[in-house]
Amino acid sequence: MGAATVLEAKPPVPSIADVLALLARVPVPADAAGMIDQIRGLEDLKSLACARQADTTVAFDLSQRREQADAGVPAVEQGAGVAAQIALARRESPAKGSRLLGLAKTLTGMPHTFAAFRTGLLNEWRVTLIVKETICLTPEDRAGVDEELAPDTGTLNGTGDKAIIAAVRAAAYRRDPASVAKRAARAVTERGVSLRPAPDTMTYLTALLPAAQGVAAYAALVRDADTTRAAGDDRSRGQVMADTLVERLTGTPGGLTGVEIQLVMTDRTLFQADAEPARLPGYGTIPAERARTIAFTRGGGNDLTGAHDLALWVRRLYTAPGSGELVAMDSKARLFPAGLKRLLQVRDDTCRAPYCDAPIRHHDHITSWHNGGPTTSSNGQGLCEACNHTKETPGWTAKTIPGPRHTVATTTPTGHTYHSTAPPLAGTALLAADVPSANVPQRGLEECPPLRGEYRLEPGKRLKGPAVHVLGRVAAPRAHGPGDGRQRSRPRESSVP
Repeated sequence: MGAATVLEAKPPVPSIADVLALLARVPVPADAAGMIDQIRGLEDLKSLACARQADTTVAFDLSQRREQADAGVPAVEQGAGVAAQIALARRESPAKGSRLLGLAKTLTGMPHTFAAFRTGLLNEWRVTLIVKETICLTPEDRAGVDEELAPDTGTLNGTGDKAIIAAVRAAAYRRDPASVAKRAARAVTERGVSLRPAPDTMTYLTALLPAAQGVAAYAALVRDADTTRAAGDDRSRGQVMADTLVERLTGTPGGLTGVEIQLVMTDRTLFQADAEPARLPGYGTIPAERARTIAFTRGGGNDLTGAHDLALWVRRLYTAPGSGELVAMDSKARLFPAGLKRLLQVRDDTCRAPYCDAPIRHHDHITSWHNGGPTTSSNGQGLCEACNHTKETPGWTAKTIPGPRHTVATTTPTGHTYHSTAPPLAGTALLAADVPSANVPQRGLEECPPLRGEYRLEPGKRLKGPAVHVLGRVAAPRAHGPGDGRQRSRPRESSVP
């Protein structure tokens, strides 16, 4: 048998597609014990797949750096855009992609942890915890902690997250107490406050504080809540604590200040009690009834004291029939003017990069200005700062493509293309069947006068004109006048949303 025949007889190298097809053919066991064994096996498979992703991630980073070095990119700039490409491939946000790249590169210096990852003794989350607790150490000390704990020998088998963190933290401190102490001191500089959505039109307001300050703040809220409840307040302790926190932060009873609260909603939801949900920028989708409560209830539905009224304004956004796409606005300016910025903010809601939902910080020309890109809504998109900088690195391109809504195709240096479509505005699904083309004026942004009192339509009567409204409320202090000594402040227009 010749050498050529031997080569032809070698089995083909399996692809990921082959593995997925084979996995799809594995049946669910008929007995309970077999089901548990399969669940365990699939968990091991998940860990192995994640470990293989880490291997490939490191190899991709090295290959990209070599290509950039060959292209003459300065050493300090090499690696730009790598984390963003990894994030796109894994359908994660750019920030998560950066963390995954750092995790993979760090694991190459922790062979025992990496081995436990591959065999399923540790999953990706627990590997991340180990790396996080040793990231302040030098590579040598990190390798020493890895050797001491040796997760692949079963040292951490059966332990929970807190036990793993405690063990790794203690080992790290024994190796280099100065670095651990320095890390704790640096953590104080990372204090901050964040906001993220919670179910049922609630939010999580989170503060990252030094331990002493956090404990003191919580103790003060508990003490005041207990005092208030002892005086006969029928709210729960948690409710009093939450209300007190907001009131003290804003300095206003009920927590409503001059900050605008905006709603994106259809005219049917606003005026005709339709069930189409609305969008609260900075939060997300909220039920129609809740949106109307915020719009028309004194104090936005949350004013516990009744001490403040809210001014009310409406900005009409005209949309194209069928798709619900906002009608374009053009400008000859290099920078997006205020009206176009408002349109992009409402249309895109969050960063338009695929899988990224960070707040919009930059208003970007999809085709850059210096390459002839116009300052228009169709050539504009809202991006976070990181995604805008990534888009400008060599090898990245972006262009708009036809679609029912504004769609951007982003191509990475490896030639992979990812699409991002603007989220549907409220009532988009109803437009195709319910709004004739002739009834939708082809205009841009226009501000309406503030609403006065109740705005109602007869049942079944349709509104003509705009399909979508942006409604805002602004707290206005009471004005004192003759008579009862108090006079309700009149609604007013807002200047900038």
